[in-house]
Amino acid sequence: MKKNKIDRIFLILTILLVSVGFFVFTSASLGLYVRKGFSLQNIFFDQTAGLLLGIVLLTIAIKTPLRLLRKYALHLFIASVVFSFLVFVPHLGFSHNGASRWISLKYFSLQPSEMLKLATVIYFASILPLLRDRIKTMKYSLGIMLGVLAMPAIVLFFQKDTGTLMVIVSAVLAMLVASGAKIRHLSIMIVIIFLGIGALAMVRPHVKERILTFFDPSRDPQGASYQIQKSLIAIGSGGIVGRGFGQSVQKYGTLPEPTGDSIFAVMGEEFGFVGATLLILLFLLFGIRGMQVANASQDSFSGLLAVGIVILIISQSFVNIAAMLGLIPLTGLPLVFVSHGGTAIVFSFIEVGILLNISRHTLNKKNL
Repeated sequence: MKKNKIDRIFLILTILLVSVGFFVFTSASLGLYVRKGFSLQNIFFDQTAGLLLGIVLLTIAIKTPLRLLRKYALHLFIASVVFSFLVFVPHLGFSHNGASRWISLKYFSLQPSEMLKLATVIYFASILPLLRDRIKTMKYSLGIMLGVLAMPAIVLFFQKDTGTLMVIVSAVLAMLVASGAKIRHLSIMIVIIFLGIGALAMVRPHVKERILTFFDPSRDPQGASYQIQKSLIAIGSGGIVGRGFGQSVQKYGTLPEPTGDSIFAVMGEEFGFVGATLLILLFLLFGIRGMQVANASQDSFSGLLAVGIVILIISQSFVNIAAMLGLIPLTGLPLVFVSHGGTAIVFSFIEVGILLNISRHTLNKKNL
């Protein structure tokens, strides 16, 4: 068992994604700058501070012994759940667009669900190796998944953050596959999940509206369908090579959240089919390399943790892109490494740091 240097290819892919992301974010920020009440200085300060803090924490994550993550996995999970419930504390948590997902700490805000995503994956990776023989039965595979997801599901339900819950569920299912769960059982779980989404739509009007809008994007052009219509207009007007850097029209007043979940639409308008495809290719290569790191890991915990983290990042990124293209209902999830959001950036860097840490400890470096 060797201790190697970090995987350079994975690091280079991350640097490319972050660089492209900051480049696109710079242009998208101009859309907020011209809107009343937005300060370009504040927008860039949040993003830059997140990047700098993320780099520091990435370095720490690379050097943190993986055994400590496994030892304190349950503690991290419980702490993340408690932390997530703080958004409901008066004068501490605050809402935006009807969702309670943030904590205000005077000079900055935090989104606890980012910690919850990572902590859930770490905890799940720590218990799956202990249940490897039982995981092949429907009773245990479903029971373990529901048991781990129960508290995150409750807190995210009240936060009205269905998108984040779906990302966590995707990571958990991928980890079950990697641990040897039967595909037949996983198919049944997926059916149960879709039934759950249907039930959620019955009690959450905004979820129902997004689903109905997905099937009929023209049904409410000034309401629920507004964002997807503006997104498709932006992406479509980009053509093959785009209008050029800074030349997006839709980001100036008509496209909602141009630095947030709509940032892919800004990129599609400015850099066209070619630029959008290159970004998707970068995420795809990032995912493939991350899975190679998982395959070469030294033990089950490290491998499952790597799988979970890769799926967290890739599923969220592709869900964001697919939503902006009208391929799935809108979720409100940001595009990893690209969208505005200090907490999201910080935890994305921590997750990459853990993956790079895992890449240092492999059974056979040739597998990479």
